[in-house]
Amino acid sequence: MDQIQLKPFWQQKSLTDMSPDEWESLCDGCGRCCLNKLEDIDTGEIHSTSVACFLLDIPSCRCTDYQNRRDRVSECVLVTPANVEELNWLPDTCAYRLLARGQSLPDWHPLISGDPESVLEAGISVRHLAISELNVEDMEDYILES
Repeated sequence: MDQIQLKPFWQQKSLTDMSPDEWESLCDGCGRCCLNKLEDIDTGEIHSTSVACFLLDIPSCRCTDYQNRRDRVSECVLVTPANVEELNWLPDTCAYRLLARGQSLPDWHPLISGDPESVLEAGISVRHLAISELNVEDMEDYILES
């Protein structure tokens, strides 16, 4: 007797139909969205830095106060199904962005690999790149090459 193979939730549901737990599980834990960005006032170009928000626990690439982050960091942006396509600073590897564009999750994504360390092994994590903003004087010194 053949078993019915169910598709994973991210292939069955739109972003707007996902439960809060499903939505949160899409985050691969790379920490890239927690890196500070600088905008060129002349061109509007966004430059990522290796400077992480002070709330980012760099070894785990997770927010140390996720529930209260927006109260503590006014610039922290809540990623939602309604705004995900407008957030041009999200990395191209971001699951929210990929799914909003109708693309698949990469093989290294923890929901595919089953291993949260696969993000680090794929070179996507900021764990070995980031420095806390608490240790930085001039963020412009930490702009990442595109």
